Amino acid sequence: MGRSSKDKRDIYYRLAKEEGWRARSAFKLLQLDEEYQLFHGVQKAVDLCAAPGSWSQVLSRKLNASDKQTCQVKIVAVDLQAMAPLPGVIQIQGDITKVSSAHEIIRHFEGQPADLVVCDGAPDVTGLHDIDEYIQAQLLLAALNITTHVLKRGGTFVAKIFRGKDVTLLYSQLKIFFREVTCAKPRSSRNSSIEAFVVCQGYHPPEGYTPNMANPLLDHCYDVKFNQLEGPNRVIVPFLACGDLSAYDSDRTYPLKLDADKEYSYVPPTQPPICPPYQEACFLKKNNLLAKERPIYPLGEVPSETQDNGTVVPVCIETENAEGVGRITQREPYAGEEEFTAAIQRLDL
Repeated sequence: MGRSSKDKRDIYYRLAKEEGWRARSAFKLLQLDEEYQLFHGVQKAVDLCAAPGSWSQVLSRKLNASDKQTCQVKIVAVDLQAMAPLPGVIQIQGDITKVSSAHEIIRHFEGQPADLVVCDGAPDVTGLHDIDEYIQAQLLLAALNITTHVLKRGGTFVAKIFRGKDVTLLYSQLKIFFREVTCAKPRSSRNSSIEAFVVCQGYHPPEGYTPNMANPLLDHCYDVKFNQLEGPNRVIVPFLACGDLSAYDSDRTYPLKLDADKEYSYVPPTQPPICPPYQEACFLKKNNLLAKERPIYPLGEVPSETQDNGTVVPVCIETENAEGVGRITQREPYAGEEEFTAAIQRLDL
């Protein structure tokens, strides 16, 4: 399987590279904007869980292009992970659950609240849908919590959501703070995915509500009976499929040569991740340094080596099990931390 295989399987991944976006998710925000005009009149925007920065790219290009006085446009991107710089985007490497992050956002806006807050954050999925939906719900509520600190009245909040069986609990929380809540599915979002986006417009917190990070909205007391209610007691929000219906299908495989008059040429990613969590694992795998399971030896036949002083020592620890088989209990030695750090520096990773 060559490097061009993903270009055939994921058309939006390919288009993102060709158009200079850092990730395919840029098209999701673009298609949401086509439907809701999210950027109209926006001068101050916040991108939560921003890395690798595709949504910040969209905000930078759209807001700076549409506003004649670009000096008034300010975009703040927040993420725990480091992100490569973007023109026109102020970056904060911080935690969205900390009040200090909210204060720093307001400081960059010179004490003024934001017009728009977006969040494309998602957890590393486990494949266990109930767990993934729960963690994503908590992440969305954390984004909503900091939004109540930084968003102006009448502002808009857009965030990723997993449409699970308990999604009505999220809708009920959002309806408390926004006049209009809609669930949207962009064309670039795969049909096979439960991913969607909530577009919350008209921010109006309850009378007397005071944002407080010490008392976040992460309510773990889920009422099972609430989800069984029907009729006017159950919260239902409109669901809208947005994006040009004649656009590319995100679940379809396309040929590499899309245009008969233009030859296919591979384009590398616009911006590789900076210090990703998997960097060390990739280095060890590439250099065949990952820990390997030792072979099983009969007792008395464990390999040994002779040291310089003539002492014979086993190269592994010999243990006996019920079948009388010896097995080592220590992992295969590999490059130490100092050697790994030096190699990273030599490779300039």
